[in-house]
Amino acid sequence: MPRVQPKSLSREELSEFFEEFWIMVASLETKDEVRNFFRDLLSETEALMLARRIRIAKLLLKGTSYEDITEAIHASEGTIAQVHRWLQSGSGGYKVGLPRLEQILKKRIKAKEKKREQMIPYSFAWLKRRYPLHFLLFNLFDRDDDNK
Repeated sequence: MPRVQPKSLSREELSEFFEEFWIMVASLETKDEVRNFFRDLLSETEALMLARRIRIAKLLLKGTSYEDITEAIHASEGTIAQVHRWLQSGSGGYKVGLPRLEQILKKRIKAKEKKREQMIPYSFAWLKRRYPLHFLLFNLFDRDDDNK
């Protein structure tokens, strides 16, 4: 597919293309819908490039040096510098998205640890799961904590 330069389009055409794209992305409701949409839209290489930018932004916010990032994910210093510029003076997308990503990842880790703990025979978590009526009050409090 031949490339279209943004400068070759009128402002109205450019605005219309982006508006349709953003509406379509915003209309997706589940992770599977988003995954399937981007699998259809992007090649594996394009998706990897976007994912690496997110990882670079995470590492930069943690204070990781350019050299360490280059070594860890084999990104060029130019790519790292560009992501750094977007973090500094972009539209704020990284600043909104990255904390949400971190929050979701922490919840996943916590859920995995809880599930792993529940599988250990005769542990307190295993007993609570095996005999729920004996631990009714504990289970109610746990459920209340999970909803917060």
